[in-house]
Amino acid sequence: MNTNDILKTLRYTFDFNDFEMINLFQEGGMEVNRELVSNWLKNEEDPEFKKLVDKELASFLNGLIILKRGKKDNQVPPAEKSLNNNQVLRKLKIALEMKDSDMLDVFALRQFRISKHELSAFFRKPDQHQYRECKDQILRNFLMGLQLKFRSQ
Repeated sequence: MNTNDILKTLRYTFDFNDFEMINLFQEGGMEVNRELVSNWLKNEEDPEFKKLVDKELASFLNGLIILKRGKKDNQVPPAEKSLNNNQVLRKLKIALEMKDSDMLDVFALRQFRISKHELSAFFRKPDQHQYRECKDQILRNFLMGLQLKFRSQ
């Protein structure tokens, strides 16, 4: 999935305003301004659109973890230079303190069926033979399920 789309979806899901977005990036160890955040959220056709790179999304997700759960050992984790869907899914699971059953419930909100074994394969180390790559469709369904869960409250 496109990093900008992930950011837009999470902003909408949790109803973050610009200042909350800036704070999340700061909590994740990255200084940003309102204009930059605004440009990340624009449509690709807009001339002021800026591509969000993986390290920036990782900072945002780390900030979300810190917002929801607090700092681990009073330190900000370093932002990964590259992210894949598996890592995004893991960071969301950590931030929202979800168990496998909670995640399966989120998928169910979208009528997307996935087994507990399939889900756990996304969280394995890439060198394990049970590891599975999280495809865009799976991450998209999870993000849309989060919207259904959190926006309807």
